[in-house]
Amino acid sequence: MSTSVTTSFVKQYEREVHDVFQRTGSFLYQTVRQKPNVKGSTTTFQVIGTGVATTKARHGTITPMNQSHTAMECTLSDFYAGDWVDKLDEFKVGHDERESIARGGAWALGRKVDDQILTAADTTTTTAVVSTGAITRALLLQAVEALDDNDVPRDGNRFALLTPRAWSQAMTITEFASSDFIGGTDLPYLKGAEPRTWLGVHWMQHTGLSGKGTTTAKNLVYHRQALGYGSQALAGIEGRMVGADITWHGDRAAHFVNHMMSGGACLIESGGVVEMHSNDTAAIPT
Repeated sequence: MSTSVTTSFVKQYEREVHDVFQRTGSFLYQTVRQKPNVKGSTTTFQVIGTGVATTKARHGTITPMNQSHTAMECTLSDFYAGDWVDKLDEFKVGHDERESIARGGAWALGRKVDDQILTAADTTTTTAVVSTGAITRALLLQAVEALDDNDVPRDGNRFALLTPRAWSQAMTITEFASSDFIGGTDLPYLKGAEPRTWLGVHWMQHTGLSGKGTTTAKNLVYHRQALGYGSQALAGIEGRMVGADITWHGDRAAHFVNHMMSGGACLIESGGVVEMHSNDTAAIPT
């Protein structure tokens, strides 16, 4: 890396950052409703209410459904993840320093996206069940039932997040663990989360859930349309939500590699996000 970074190098680096971000940076971004290329610091997600069909007399007028329209506002926040790369250190390390910094920055921003989505999901007012014990088959069924009660579509867009301990507890349930009951997944962006499909829900574990490691862990079951994430396009490329900036500082004899994004999450429909509380300190059933 020379003391003057070329435009082609920066473009290549930005591409690498974006690829890493999409591949392993965030588990949840692809599981929610998205609104990229936002102009400004806020955006809205529209919620359209349920319509009711009616009859009419011969030659009579049709009664309009008058479906409600509600705009859910989502505020974007700016985040940065930067680090120094000393010029002489580049000759001493045995790995690709550029790749390492790109991976670290992209993963940091990806974790921030997941944190924002989980914070928004945690504002739901729908709780399926509160248990003082470990995850059981009945608890999982009740959580899915809660979505059914709220008329949440069974369209392949249901997801569930369990803490690592809750996941271990669930793996002792035959129907959850056995390949005779679960289906494969055609969602390549979730491979890092090792999902499994059961009861029409894509289940995966996540370490960012509220209450992890306590007696009141909040596991989630939700529909893609119930949560939203808005983001600005960076790097001058539409659809790319993470950008990078590399500058040389002669007084430090180092490059400062900065990664940035602007985005925000919001809860669109509370009935589509169900909490399932469990004891995250309970022993794994034998």
